[in-house]
Amino acid sequence: MTRYNETVSIYTRGGDTGETGLFGGGRVQKDDARVDIYGAVDELNAVLGAARAAGLAPDLDALAGRLQNELFELGADLATPLQSNARSDLVIRLADTAPAALEREIDRLDAGLPPLTTFILPGGTTGAAGLHIARTVCRRAERRAAPLARAGDLSPVVIPYLNRLSDLLFVMARAANHGAGTSEAIWVRSSAGPESTDTESSE
Repeated sequence: MTRYNETVSIYTRGGDTGETGLFGGGRVQKDDARVDIYGAVDELNAVLGAARAAGLAPDLDALAGRLQNELFELGADLATPLQSNARSDLVIRLADTAPAALEREIDRLDAGLPPLTTFILPGGTTGAAGLHIARTVCRRAERRAAPLARAGDLSPVVIPYLNRLSDLLFVMARAANHGAGTSEAIWVRSSAGPESTDTESSE
């Protein structure tokens, strides 16, 4: 067992053959669908960190920090197959209540924002732009997760969580701009036709 005061090497050479290990046993190729999903979640976590470094209001920064910790739990969940041989007390699964908790944050933030009457363009403050990027990475993770979810190879909470999270990140980006007094850029159609009254696609 490694003690905390022992030096641990950053590199292990275990992945030099193009494979990586899953929690609870088993090795897969590094381009395996499951690895691709939790890689996207790791990317999402890094983008959230960049958005925080760019500067967010204290409330949004604290929320983003909680999401970063939650994404670590999601990554651990994704890295552990449902039929894992790992001891049950060591397995980390995202809580079934996680999507509902995100919904409460969406409702709380949205209550303080002006209503949307059209699509908006990603941008505004640097922090808000970072949150918009995080939203798109989250949607990519959700798309990558969909096939495994259909096959019954993922925890059932994963897709609802990613779906709610992308919506929350959109609302957080709007709140970042609103709190900074930055006007949102409105989509202007470049072709003739009736103006759309749709808002950001909520799925």
